[in-house]
Amino acid sequence: MHPTPAQPHPAQPRSAQPNRAARDCEIESLAEFDEVVAAQGTLARYRVQAVDLTDRTDVLLTTDTTGAVFLGCPMSAEAAARVGASGALVFPPVPDLPFDPYRAFAYTPAELFDSLGEGYAATPDARSYAWFQRTKADGDIFASMLRSIHDDAVSDALDEILAGARVVGVMGGHAMARGTEEYAGAARLGRDLARAGFTVATGGGPGAMEAANLGAYAAPFDDGMLEEACRLLAKAPSFRPSVTDWARAAFEVRERWPDGGRSVGIPTWFYGHEPPNAFAAHIAKYFANATREDGLLARSNAGVVFLPGAAGTVQEIFDNATPNYYESRGEPTPMVLVNRAHWTERLPAWPLLTSLARERSMASRITLVDRIDQASAAVKRLST
Repeated sequence: MHPTPAQPHPAQPRSAQPNRAARDCEIESLAEFDEVVAAQGTLARYRVQAVDLTDRTDVLLTTDTTGAVFLGCPMSAEAAARVGASGALVFPPVPDLPFDPYRAFAYTPAELFDSLGEGYAATPDARSYAWFQRTKADGDIFASMLRSIHDDAVSDALDEILAGARVVGVMGGHAMARGTEEYAGAARLGRDLARAGFTVATGGGPGAMEAANLGAYAAPFDDGMLEEACRLLAKAPSFRPSVTDWARAAFEVRERWPDGGRSVGIPTWFYGHEPPNAFAAHIAKYFANATREDGLLARSNAGVVFLPGAAGTVQEIFDNATPNYYESRGEPTPMVLVNRAHWTERLPAWPLLTSLARERSMASRITLVDRIDQASAAVKRLST
């Protein structure tokens, strides 16, 4: 089984958009383009982002576009010449790229895994990673500019998705295998948080990250669904040796139980050997890992749960602790570490964290719990 091609994002009424005052000048779909032209009669000073305008030549030839910016919008040569002459800036689409640097929306699993039926190597996700591998060290300023534009566009889309949401980040390693009790526990955590009204955000990869996104996906269903889904996924325990088999198992679960709960995954092509998981409704995938890491933690405004992990999870603990220590993002947010033995003996991050927190306001916002089934209650307690 493989996903169907991603569908275009539906137009969103301006009255329903987050941060309306800041975003009223953005046009991100063809339906929204038509709505603005019909209602306003002008495109002056609008920003039109990744909208195919090849069938709107007449509009572009007759509508005021003074000060407008067109980012990656296909249009006829005649229309491009006219809007350029009128004072608009036109950034044309870049041919032969496996991704759109000007994209207006976060990715969907179906979009990143399109063509999975031909094997993972044929998917946009794998092809984007291959492009990144070819260009990341070639010194070409054009390639680095494309990566930067893409990542900024993804951040903009992510902010729109999460506006007004209470976001809890769930951090943990990619090595946690499907079919284990640890994986099932992380999935139950994601489900509990989603049912409590939080938006679950993860690093978007396999292992503990996938489990938490799966749990959020399972939130609208009865409890038996999650148990059965975990059983089905266990036939492909890891993305090694075959990402294709691993991803197909996830899409089989999605096809059996469509319309699951929504959550966010924030992965990176920097760790391209780790594929994104298919259970996050919105995938904000970055080229720059530093931007991705900081953005994930900064957006976890209702707290972060740290499951057992290795170097990456340790880094995330202290990346999160630093702004809590200095209160550079305002009031400290909750930090819940799970598994006492792991964080006090194997990788003793907890003693250092408590030493940092001593006599700081963050001291009342950190806790260590023994079991994963205690984490959701700890988040709720610390976030009130």
